[in-house]
Amino acid sequence: MTTNEPDREHPNGFDWDKYEHEVAEVVDLGAARARRDGTGATGHFDVPLDDEPERGGTLVDAPPADPKGRRPIIPGRLLGWQNFKATVRDIAEDVLHRSAYHAVRAPWYGAQAAFWATVGLFKLIGRQLRWWWLSEQYGLRQRAADDNDPQTWYKLHREVKATRTWRGIVLAGELLALGVGGPIAYAVAPWWIVGLAAAGAVCGLARLGHPEDKPILRPAVVAGRYRRVNPDIILRAYYAAGLGHSDKPNQQIAFGSTMSRDTTGSGSQVLIDLPYGKTFDDAVKARGAVASGLDVAVSQVFITRDPSSHRRHVLWVADRDPLAIGAGRTPLLRCKPTDIWQPAPFGLDERGNKVAIDLMWTSMLIGAQPRQGKTFAARSLALFGALDPYVKLTVFDGGGKPDWRKFALVADRCAFGLAMTRDGDPGEIVVEALREIKADVQDRYERLSALPVDVCPEGKLTREIARDPKYRMPVRMVILDEFQEYFDLGELSKEIASLLVYLVKVAPAAGVIFVDATQRPSGVGSGQVAQQFISYRDNHQVRFALRTGSWQVSDLVLGSGAYSEGHDSSTLLPTYKGVGILRGAADATPVVRTYLADQEDAEKILIAARKLREAAGTLTGMAAGEDVARASRDVLADVRGMFEPSERGLQWEDIAERLASRMPEHYADITAESISAQVRAFGVPSVDVKRNGKALKGAKADAIDAAIGRRKTA
Repeated sequence: MTTNEPDREHPNGFDWDKYEHEVAEVVDLGAARARRDGTGATGHFDVPLDDEPERGGTLVDAPPADPKGRRPIIPGRLLGWQNFKATVRDIAEDVLHRSAYHAVRAPWYGAQAAFWATVGLFKLIGRQLRWWWLSEQYGLRQRAADDNDPQTWYKLHREVKATRTWRGIVLAGELLALGVGGPIAYAVAPWWIVGLAAAGAVCGLARLGHPEDKPILRPAVVAGRYRRVNPDIILRAYYAAGLGHSDKPNQQIAFGSTMSRDTTGSGSQVLIDLPYGKTFDDAVKARGAVASGLDVAVSQVFITRDPSSHRRHVLWVADRDPLAIGAGRTPLLRCKPTDIWQPAPFGLDERGNKVAIDLMWTSMLIGAQPRQGKTFAARSLALFGALDPYVKLTVFDGGGKPDWRKFALVADRCAFGLAMTRDGDPGEIVVEALREIKADVQDRYERLSALPVDVCPEGKLTREIARDPKYRMPVRMVILDEFQEYFDLGELSKEIASLLVYLVKVAPAAGVIFVDATQRPSGVGSGQVAQQFISYRDNHQVRFALRTGSWQVSDLVLGSGAYSEGHDSSTLLPTYKGVGILRGAADATPVVRTYLADQEDAEKILIAARKLREAAGTLTGMAAGEDVARASRDVLADVRGMFEPSERGLQWEDIAERLASRMPEHYADITAESISAQVRAFGVPSVDVKRNGKALKGAKADAIDAAIGRRKTA
């Protein structure tokens, strides 16, 4: 073998031999890498990682048991009785599942086997006929004939005749054996041998007959397939996203931890150090580009802030889209009593960890586009409160949907929609309920401060006080779905807005929980009502945003600054139902897949909740059949009674003040705007009334008398 040496003479007279012997030197790669900067970055994607994995994770490739590379004699999953039992249980469950899966499909397998065995039989006959006839020699004899070579043709002809004769004898013997031996074996051999032979023949013929792409048996367990993530791929993704540069000094991406699998085994994680000058916000904005560089869906990439540095974050890449898998049915379907002082089960995060919410002392805002699971999320928390018989429920749904109707079984106060019902005007019911809650909150603070220290150590409501009937201070839970509707009721909205703003700021510390849901977190009301709507929205401690239309709307629901922290519910896919970002419930801000409780589940839970309340003697208000509607008042007569005999006109402020002081059971929270609207509804004009040299709007006594007269003659 010869080798063509390249021409050593350079066209420009370059002396290669001299260069190789006098200039070149051997480079120690290890020493060269050691001389690099402390970031560990290199000119290409081969980046050395830490020796030890990040705590809480495991290495992608499990290390050997000792430095010599020897693996343990007994696998770790079999060491210890608990591990052994868990391993045996997993294997048994897998075997049982596979057995049941195939047992159910056995008749279909049999039908397919019979069909393809028939096809296989004809294929086998065709193959044997072709083998006997030696059809592959036809081309050689035709070639000899075309070449006018009779000697070769004759030789081939004799060979084919001899071969056909011998193969024909073989086939005849085969047919004789089957025709004679088969019936004899069927008559003499035990039944199980015949069955095994028949089954083997059917399986063999079916295997021969069915196409390769149409297997008869389908796997009972599909092994997951996912893209393996390694440091090279991560660097490629970050550099492609413009978060660094491999060749520029101080612009390399570095790793703050070893590449590891998370504890759930559902993804890979690593701590990323961006170049100096790059921030966590840059990584969040480039999340889509990073996902493209990793060649995965953006829903599989999660970037979490690391508190140690603004340029450092944790990258977690899921094996598959974790948000496309539902969290399953709510555990509340057990219909067991709950405890509002314990966290309420809410769902699963992106890594499959259970997420629960401490409802005490908090108010929660839920926002989303329509049909994304907003009401279901709020209802799951309300169902938790319903199963605690010592929680007093108030449920208002401004949309009037069927989702909340069954809460009438347990709610102390409830109203659905805005249309008039047999229980009264829903708007008026809401106002009365909020007035009562406000009075209760103010009274609680007074009574809690008066309790002895051994009963109320910190001046706060305790579980013992809340459950003791003698104190009359149960935990209250107020549910407002589509609450934006109550800010758009004209004059009535002013009082509702004022009450809600007060309660959301003050009531949670007195043991009144608010869970509010809306699909319009902005642009509601006008003037003062619009400002109060914003104040009410922004005073919730816990936020849950399902899919929204834009990052701006997401920020309104999650709170200011959520987007800069990497939380944007507008990136959630439309196919996600009941999936949202939970902020403020804990230090972490997970993406949560909420538990499902449909209408049937909710009814079952609420029936059980009513039985618990009946047994505990805590069924109150409308659920107990009490008439909670305010007694019908003659507003015109009440207002006319506020006039002194010498007064012919009163300003609205004076009328409201006198009504509140003289008839507090009915007008404790009345405002000048509210009473003006009610009186003007009867045709009484609002005119200037002069008092103490100051003219303000009010009503004349003669106009009220005329309105009363018109009503009598009508």
